This record gives sequence, structure tokens and C-alpha cells, in this order.
Amino acid sequence: MDKIYYFSGLKTSPDYSLMSLMFRYLVFIFCLFVGIKAGFAQQAPAFTHHTNTHAFTNPGFAGLSEGICINGIVRQQWAGFKDMDGNKVAPETFLITGDAPLRLLKGGVSLTVIQDKLGFEKNVGVQAGYSYHIDLGAATIGIGTAVNFLNRSVDFSKFKPHQTGDPILTTGEQSDMLFDVNIGAFLQVPESYYFGFSVTSLLESKGKALSNTSTSGSFVGDRTFYAVGGYQFVVPWNSAYEFHPAVSVTSNLSSTQINMSGMVVYNNQFWGGVNYRLQESIGVMIGMKVLDLRLGYSYDVNTLGIGVPGSHEISLGYCFKIKADKSTRSYRNTRYL
Repeated sequence: MDKIYYFSGLKTSPDYSLMSLMFRYLVFIFCLFVGIKAGFAQQAPAFTHHTNTHAFTNPGFAGLSEGICINGIVRQQWAGFKDMDGNKVAPETFLITGDAPLRLLKGGVSLTVIQDKLGFEKNVGVQAGYSYHIDLGAATIGIGTAVNFLNRSVDFSKFKPHQTGDPILTTGEQSDMLFDVNIGAFLQVPESYYFGFSVTSLLESKGKALSNTSTSGSFVGDRTFYAVGGYQFVVPWNSAYEFHPAVSVTSNLSSTQINMSGMVVYNNQFWGGVNYRLQESIGVMIGMKVLDLRLGYSYDVNTLGIGVPGSHEISLGYCFKIKADKSTRSYRNTRYL
């Protein structure tokens, strides 16, 4: 899959205000990517519930939630968008992730399955990862790697050429599979803050051209960098409420995607918030927890002014509790909302 970078705000001193932390984080991100000509076309799958995708984008996250956690996201982007022949060509993404601590190996493991469709192209990926955990006292850092299998297929028969007889568009469905590697590091203090950095498709493996002619381009895995960060604090005037700001940056060094979100949580059971995807969309998120099952929904409105429909996203998650070795730890994690 595409490479993505994640970074989050680091709590360096109790004297720093939240706004100061977020400002320092944004300055860091700007400096990190300055000089990079960054467009904003979607390269990697985009999620409004981006804080629920760490097991997919960063193998270092595996097992840090101290529970066996399963998450699923279904995203219908530009709902109802069709081509002139009535074919559904809008992006559709299905993501399932699972991760768990594995104390015998002093870390955690993860498994991810994703299907991403855009027009007549379909990508199906499977990732299996391991993270080694380093105890830093209140914080834990996971350093991980994952193997990544990606199958990409394109149905050329559904394209309608301007001129008949084009050999590229008469080949039917073509597909190929790539093997690649992801790496990442993720640091978190439970119920406080986290940040992470990762690279997917590190090797940028190259497959065959998805056509039986030599004129079409080869299938290449796109290295992507992810930087993520998030913070969690109790609202001072009412302890029943918490505020969870988060930032994620995704880049393949030719295009960059930035998400900034804020979530208000009530009694760890109901939540609502907004997500802003820079120069692309703004989304509203709501959710609730029923018997430890987390249900979330979001709707995005395009801000580019090109008249495309909105995007729907549903998120489901469940964690099976595992007793922690330390009384100060909990299976609850700041990203599982």
C-alpha cells in the first residue's frame, strides 16, 4: 500500500498548554515537509477515523493497547458518484485490523486485511506484523516491522477507448501481487498522549505491467510515510468530559495528506467531533460504546468546490480485556474511539 508518516504532539512539560503543544507539533510537521512539493491528491486510503488505523499504518503499534483488539472500517467516498455509463467508480475501502500483546515475545502482533477500490482498479492487501516493546516507565515504545502482500487488479475491458482496437484496453482483467516490508515506531502513555512514525512499502517492489503490451506502466508499490500524534485530557470544569485532539500526516513525497481532528468524549461512552482534511474535506464524527462494542459514524463534505457527493464512514471496534502486569496500565487506549 502507499507509504504514510504519523507524528503526534509530545507532552514535554506540564507547564506547556495544549495550544502550545499543538502549535509546536504543527511547526515540526511544517519543517519536516518543507521543500517537498506536496499536492493533495489521495494516494493512500483516507480515513476520517484515522486514529483507529494505527495497526494498519504502523507495525510498532501492535499490542500496545494491552488487549486483543479488533477494528473494522467501511468507507464509501463520494457516495453515489458514477461514470457516464452508470458504473460505480467512487473509492470504496474496507479495512479490518487485529492486534494483541504477546508477552512471550516481549511485544505484540498484528494482522490487517484491506480492500481498496477506485473505478475499475482493486487493491487487496494483507499485512502481518510484530512489535518489540520497550518499557520506559509510564510510557511504552513499540518498534515493529510487518510483511505486506498486495494484489492489484485492473479490468481493462470496462474502459471505453476513443478509438477501437486499442490493445491495452482489450486485455480483460489483469493482476499482479507484490511483497514488501513496513517499519515503524510508536510511543504512548496510556490515557495521556502518543506519537508514531512509520514507513510502508519500504522496498517499493516492482511488479509486471498490468497489460499484455509494453506500452503500459509497471505496477509499483508506493513508499509512504506516516507521522501521527494525539493527546487526551479531562476537561477542567467537568471531569465527565474529555477532549482528544489528534493529527496525522501521510506523504509519498509527491503528495501529502494532513488530518486534524478533535473529539469530545462523555463518560467514556458517547463522543462527537470533527475532522479536517487539509484542502480536501471536513467531517463530523459521532459514536457510542455499547457493552464494550464501539460504534462510530462520520460524514465528510468536500471543500474543493467541485460538486462531488459527500463521504460516509462506519467504524466498529471491540477489545477483549487482558490483565496488565502493572496496576497503572489499562487496556483502554486513547485511539480506540
